Amino acid sequence: MKRRDFVKKATLSSFATIIGADIVFGSNIIEGYKPLALQDPDPFKMFNKSNEMVVLNDKPWNIEAQAHLLDDKVTPESKMFIRNNGLVPEDIDASTWTLTIDGESVKEKKTYTLAELKSKFQKHTYQLTLECGGNGRSEFNPPAKGNQWTVGAVHCANWTGVRLKDVLEDAGIKDDAVYIGFHAADMHLSRNPSKEPISRGAPMAKALQNETLLAFEMNGKDIPLVHGYPLRLVAGGWPASVSGKWVNRISIRDQVHDGTKMLGQAYRVPCEPVAPGEKVKDEDMCIIESMPVKSLITYPKTGVMIDEGNSLQIRGHAWAGELAVSEMEYSIDFGSTWKECAIEKPVNRLAWQQFSATVEFPKKGYYEVWARATDERGQSQPMLLPGWNPKGYLNNACHRIAVKVK
Repeated sequence: MKRRDFVKKATLSSFATIIGADIVFGSNIIEGYKPLALQDPDPFKMFNKSNEMVVLNDKPWNIEAQAHLLDDKVTPESKMFIRNNGLVPEDIDASTWTLTIDGESVKEKKTYTLAELKSKFQKHTYQLTLECGGNGRSEFNPPAKGNQWTVGAVHCANWTGVRLKDVLEDAGIKDDAVYIGFHAADMHLSRNPSKEPISRGAPMAKALQNETLLAFEMNGKDIPLVHGYPLRLVAGGWPASVSGKWVNRISIRDQVHDGTKMLGQAYRVPCEPVAPGEKVKDEDMCIIESMPVKSLITYPKTGVMIDEGNSLQIRGHAWAGELAVSEMEYSIDFGSTWKECAIEKPVNRLAWQQFSATVEFPKKGYYEVWARATDERGQSQPMLLPGWNPKGYLNNACHRIAVKVK
């Protein structure tokens, strides 16, 4: 049986990271052999996730939280959703990692090491809300293709890094710059190196916001591998697909970026309302930018039972893309009447806001508690589904929990 003389240290290190332990006799592994621990992977152990998370797909990995798992003000790693488009990189060495700034609208192509980014530019930390554009897709009818997210493809962690605008300005931005596009180290599902699984971007105005980061820490530690280690773009308030993981190149463009999943109908909705099931031409679809106002009841878990005469304490989070939430309400009569919740201010722009309320019930029976947020421009969540769209994006219907008073 032929054995390799050696196995790349980077590959062994990647295996060890996933398994959570050193592969003691890794140098003896047979050529082409994958360790048993990776042949039938346990995603909860592999990605350090709560075993109450829900796996939607494993090629690529897509895993969501349940509402009650998201009760923390700052989302911990164990409860953060995973949305991948390709394969997690296998050979990452942070000591040699570089970020290149190029494109038609950069004055001078420049490459920075990770160490240079950390030492040359000021560090900043923001709590930022990231939500998958398809969060809530499972409720649309006719059904839309794609991962059938329910409510758990959202999180709000603390991210530390350098401002993208500082790096772009250091490289030099031409007057004709209109967009940025990211490129990353993840692999296409086909493992074809010439194909990018995703390469999205944002207008310069978003790229130059103070809160748009090139992040290297999450919740005070190195970003976990599956969440973008060692360098990730984080652009809160917009679809999380804009926040590219494993970023190694950013292009400054003189046109709207035309990378993978920027064209066609990806991360786009009809520019004008359409009937459910209607086919929409690509040219009639508009790119999703700021996410809509939304809220989530994180306590108690749906299905709670209480005794007659007792009140129920509820709490949760609300967010509104680029905007703040100005009002939060709840209803126990299927949206006929609404009562006010207390709502906190965001810790910084683009962070979600915590709300709470004490709910009273008039008598025994079945109830639903509905939550509704309103943003600072007066836009409120729809009680049920918003306008249908072919890709099942932007479902911001009121979240609801079931309650039985006995």
